[in-house]
Formats: sequence, C-alpha cells, structure tokens
Amino acid sequence: MGQNKIIKTSVASLGYNFIGNEYIPKGKDEYYLRNTQNRTGIQYRHLTAFEIEVLVRNRNTSDDWNKIMVSDAFNPELVKNCKFYGLIRIGKLEPYYLTFSDLKVPVGLYNSTIISCDLGDNVVIDNVNYLSHFIIGNEVIITNVNEMVTTNHTKFGVGVIKEDEDENIRIWLEICNENGGRKVIPFNGMLAGDAYLWSRYRTDDALLEKFKQFTQEQFSGKRGYYGKVGHRTVIKNTAIIKDVWIGSDAYIKGANKLKNITINSGPEGSSQIGEGCELVNGIVGFGCRIFYGVKAVRFIMASHSQLKYGARLINSYLGNNATISCCEVLNSLIFPAHEQHHNNSFLCAALLMGQSNIAAGATIGSNHNSRGADGEAIMGRGFWPGLCVSIKHNSKFASYTILAKGDYPAELNIPIPFSLVSNDLSKDELLVMPGYWFLYNMYALARNSWKYIDRDKRTERIQTIEYEPFAPDTINEMFEALEYMQLFTGKAFYRSAPSNTIFTREQYMEKGKALLENVDPLVDTLDILAEGFENTKRKVKITKITKAYPVYKQLIAYYGITQLIQFLDVHKGTSWSEAAKKLPAHATHENWLNIGGQLMPEKSVNDLRTKVHSGSIKSWDDVHDYYAQEGKKYPLQKMQHALHALSVIENISLKKASKETIVSLLHKALNTKEWITDSIVNSRAKDYENPFRQMVYESPEEMNKVIGSLEENSFIQLQQKELSSFKKKIKALSKTL
Repeated sequence: MGQNKIIKTSVASLGYNFIGNEYIPKGKDEYYLRNTQNRTGIQYRHLTAFEIEVLVRNRNTSDDWNKIMVSDAFNPELVKNCKFYGLIRIGKLEPYYLTFSDLKVPVGLYNSTIISCDLGDNVVIDNVNYLSHFIIGNEVIITNVNEMVTTNHTKFGVGVIKEDEDENIRIWLEICNENGGRKVIPFNGMLAGDAYLWSRYRTDDALLEKFKQFTQEQFSGKRGYYGKVGHRTVIKNTAIIKDVWIGSDAYIKGANKLKNITINSGPEGSSQIGEGCELVNGIVGFGCRIFYGVKAVRFIMASHSQLKYGARLINSYLGNNATISCCEVLNSLIFPAHEQHHNNSFLCAALLMGQSNIAAGATIGSNHNSRGADGEAIMGRGFWPGLCVSIKHNSKFASYTILAKGDYPAELNIPIPFSLVSNDLSKDELLVMPGYWFLYNMYALARNSWKYIDRDKRTERIQTIEYEPFAPDTINEMFEALEYMQLFTGKAFYRSAPSNTIFTREQYMEKGKALLENVDPLVDTLDILAEGFENTKRKVKITKITKAYPVYKQLIAYYGITQLIQFLDVHKGTSWSEAAKKLPAHATHENWLNIGGQLMPEKSVNDLRTKVHSGSIKSWDDVHDYYAQEGKKYPLQKMQHALHALSVIENISLKKASKETIVSLLHKALNTKEWITDSIVNSRAKDYENPFRQMVYESPEEMNKVIGSLEENSFIQLQQKELSSFKKKIKALSKTL
C-alpha cells in the first residue's frame, strides 16, 4: 500500500497563491475574482497599533497583521483565540449577541483558524477549526464546524470543467437510464423541462452539443472562486463543508458532509439541511428541506422540494414541490409534485411526469428484462403504483394509471389513461379497468389536483405547470382510449362469431363503436382482450368497458364546455350569435408534450429545437424565456384544443351551432359537474360507511372526532360551493345568450 503524500511548504505561504500564476490574467492579482464576489460594500482599512495590541493580548495570531483589513466599526475585543493566515477582511463587530431559534451567541470571532476570508458585519465565527477561502455575509452564525474550505477549482455542483481540467472529471447526471445514455450536465437553475429535453432527444446531436455549450458558457471555467455564505445564514454542529455556495437565510445544523454543492436560499425560500445529511455534487433549490440522515450524490433538487428520514437520491433530478422520505431513488427524472414516503419503496431508471405517488413496497426499476441494466420506465403524470408493486423495465404508462398490488411478470405498455391495472392470479390474466378514477375514486382525483395547486410554492414560475387532470395531454389520451375500446370491442364481437372474412382495423372499430354507442347489452357478454399491453402470451382483459366508454366521452365534453364557459365569461353580455364570431380558430388535432410539467404542442417543442440549432436561442436564459412565452400562450391554446375536442366528441360545428345547442351544452356540463361533486362525496363517504373502518371506534361520534366528519370535510365543502357557483353561472349565461 502506498504512503500518503504529505507535502511540506513554508508556513509563510499559507493563505496565499490560491490561484496559480498561470491562471491569473495579466494585470490582475490572486484576489481579482474574490473582489468581484464580495458585494458587501464595506470599506476596509488597516489595523491600528492599538487594535493589534488588543488582538495579541486576546491570544490571536497572524502571519502578517498588515494583511488583516477591517471596517471602521471593528472591535478587537470581540476577536479571541483565533489564527489568521493570508488576506483577511472583517466587517464591523459590535457588542451584541445574535439569536436564532434557541441559539444565542455573541458577535465576534472565537477559537477558530481563518485563512484568506472576507467576513461581513456582526458575524459569529466560533469554534470553526478550519475556515478557508470563503466570503461570509452579514449577521451570519457559524459555530462548531470542523472544516469549511474552498478549493481553487470549485464548481459548486455545476457540471463545468475548469481551466486545464480533463473532460473526464465533468459531473453528469445519469437520469432515466442507468447506462448513462440519457445523461445531462447539472447546472444551477436547471428546470425539469431542461432535463427532459436534454435527456429525450438523443439523436439530435446538434441540440445536445448546444445544451452542453450553454452550460459551459453560463458558468465560468476560471479558477479561483471563493465559497460563499449569504446574509443571516446559520451553520452549526457540522463536520465538513467543502466547495459550497450558500445563499442567504439558510439553516444548516448537524450535517455530516456538504461537498461541491450550491444551496439556493433567500427571499424566494429559505433552505434547511439537518442532522446526519451527506450531500455531494448537487444543486439545492430555494426553499428546500433536507433532514435526518439523507444521502444525495449527483443530484438536483428543484425549489421547495424535500428529502427526509434517510432518503437516498442519486443521479437524479427531483422536481418542484416534491417530497421523498426514507426510500431510495436512482437515475430518475421526476417532474414537479411527486410524493414518495416509505422506507421500502425503490425507484430507478424512471421518468415520472408529475403528480405521482409511490406507495410502500413499490419496486420500480430493480427488475430488468435484458442482459444489462439499461431499461427504463416512463410514467405519465398522476402515476400511482399501489402497495408492493413490482414492474419490469421497459414499461410505459398513460396518465393517471394506478397499479393494484402485485408482481407484474413482464413489461407493460398501458396507453389508456385513468385506468386501474391489476393481476388476476387465479386465472393468470392482466386486467385493465378504464376510467377507474371516474367510477370509483373521484374524490382522490379531484383532491390531488387541488392540493398540488395549493402546495405550489414557487415564487419564480418560469414554467406553467398543469395540475388539472383534464388537459390537452390527457384528453388526447382519452380520445386514443376510445379508439382502443372500439377496436377491442369490435374484435371481441367478431371473435365470438367466427367467420372466414378478414376484417380491417377500421371495420373492427366501426363495429365496436356501434356496439358501445348503442349501449348494446351484448358487450357485457364479450371477452374483450387488449393487444400489446403486456409482453406475454397470457390474456389482457379490458373490464367494465360499457361503464367507462360513455364516461370518457362525457368528461371530454365537460373539458370542452368548461373552456367554452371561460370564453363566454370574457364576452359576457354578448349574444351567442355575436360571441360565435369571436370564437378562436379551432386547432387541428395535434400531439402535446409534457415538458417538465409544462404542456406544449409538439410543434412548439420542435420550434424551440430549431431555434437552438439556428442560434436564435443562445443560452439557457433564452430557453427559459421561451418556456415563459409559451406559458402565456397556453390558456388560448388550451381553449382552442378544448373547443376542438368538444366539436369532435359532440360532432358539431360550434361556429354554426344555435343558441339552443349551446344552452343544451351548458346544462350538460352542469349535469356533469353535479355528477362529479356527488361522486366526490360518495367515494369519500365509503370510508365512513365501511364497517371495517368503523370497527376501531366505539361510536360514530368517536370516529368523527378522530378523522373528522364527512360534513365538515373542507375539500368537499369547497366542491359544493363551486357547484353552487357553477349553477348560478350556467343560469346567467343561459339567459344572456
């Protein structure tokens, strides 16, 4: 075993030559970057002879007292038992003590070794064994820290390389796939949309190279940047902080190790890191919470996300307003509003497109059906695997797919949204129930949308994130689901009455549509089988199709009519004949993409790519501006999409529709809203009526005390108020049209 390489250098050079001479521009000194980073505005002067005498009396030492610069309000009595090396700049020190929570500490520098640092006004540096090359803001508290150091090649978690560094040391995030084939370079300010675009278009070499160029140009490759601690940040009882940039008003307590990290914190949201945490090579967004033994390596946490209770996040991007507790997440790209709370859940090599919830025991990604760990899974927004679910890679799920408890033996491709997927072990069949959420769990569907909107704490909303269950992406999937149901029903019919005739896909769909539209009771007797949903030879059955089919149509119409109502609200007081002339042009059917939680027409995404290729989009800021501009267009685009969907599902032309037809549609929407509200109440009421739920309580009164009464449920009350307002609106519009 080789010996440790210990280098002996003159102590007189300690604190100097932070940057090698070859990296210092002509006419500059080693402090040129430090001086640009220090924006406190403090005017510094040399120490007086009296101040030096007081400092020496207080058992302080310095290699050169002339290298200690102070503000006019500096008080040497508040500096005790410290060792100073290199250029030190200290703001005012006044005889106060600072209080944060239950911590009360006197202003000043005590019992610490400080090397080449800038310290703001009225800071507390106490028992910091080694503090080197940091810029500290005003009223910062740092106490009981073993090591706090910055190297001259620090990157603060960003995947850039510094001068003369090899490309092979660049930090990448290997998201979505364990083999690194979708890797991206992390940078401060990376949005979920950025990570998605970079990870998906892998054959577009020009786009990928531009993204790499944007990142390298946005963050300097120069050596010599100092670490930073922003104003009013508190750091206590922490072991190692190395190459870290920390914003203002952050709180770090009891962390084991923070290395090569940016911790955004400030008015947009103060971030906190707690006991036992170890974070390496990452970006922490504004307002994040990281507590209790978390391990994160090569990661990005978008703003207002949380890691808790021993969670492990590795090679992954965690979107805004998401929470991961206890479990392990590897090589994944997670869009905003993700929940994963249980110690025994596992997520790997996955793309989750938002509003997802991973239950206890769920194992997403440990099982590969290839000879290498190169599989992946794509989950549309609203994905919800139940207890102890295990799936194989590759798998793909439409929006709002819920998986019942089970070990799924083969790859799955479930294109029908809002469906329940389950194993029938007794018959060895896969069951797919379209419209499960609508038929049996409307409370959860509606509440999830409401709670995600309520919990969105972003202050800088660059991306317009869609939380509603009915939106262009899901509506397009619902149209496809109708076609699947028609196709499979038609095939089931002809399979039940064999003939020598060869039927086309269109003929199958035509027959299936006729049976479903006419609510033919024959459908319930058919064995309706899906094709291409599972990579096995066993049967895949579509269940409750006669109930689901009309509900899909009803809710597509409801989506369109609610957007029509918004249009009529804008043109309030106008007759329908006049309003019809102002209807926005109908969008043709087009594909919509979920770009980090923001829905965009595919043509807009392709336009973005073209602009990146051409150079008209030159930076990540330009990409983000594009998101913002598309977000402004979204309400109109969504309305156009919705009105087109309404025209298709109702088989009418809105511009040519009579007033009576429009009024009829309004009342149809009211009926749907009443049904939705009743379904919300009824699905929640089951929890109160089930005797197995009641048996742990002595009386209904006790149950209401413990879980709250159904009548006092705030979400249900909100839905009932919305229904009342909706009724009034429909009544008013029906009169004015």
